[in-house]
Amino acid sequence: MKFFSLLALVVAATIGAFVPDAFAAGEGTGDLAKLGIGLGAGIGIGIAAGFAGMGQGRATAAALSGIARNPGAASTIQTPMIIGLALIESLVIYALLIAFLLYGKI
Repeated sequence: MKFFSLLALVVAATIGAFVPDAFAAGEGTGDLAKLGIGLGAGIGIGIAAGFAGMGQGRATAAALSGIARNPGAASTIQTPMIIGLALIESLVIYALLIAFLLYGKI
């Protein structure tokens, strides 16, 4: 986990170092701004999908563990689990929409 935190910090610092130059261009969007927008869109959707996958895995594992302990409560556990998985997936769809909007600015 420390590695990913360090990697995120390095990426943010690298992108942040070039932000003033990227938006200093007077006419239109500069090449560096386009690079930053593209990187932001790609990294954003990757992070969203990765964390959503981990969240869905944990939710499913917890639901299956609960069903294994009490098979009679399977229907009671399954419905909230499916609703929760749908809500987790909707966050990834929002991230995809934002990535498409950012891609349209390139």
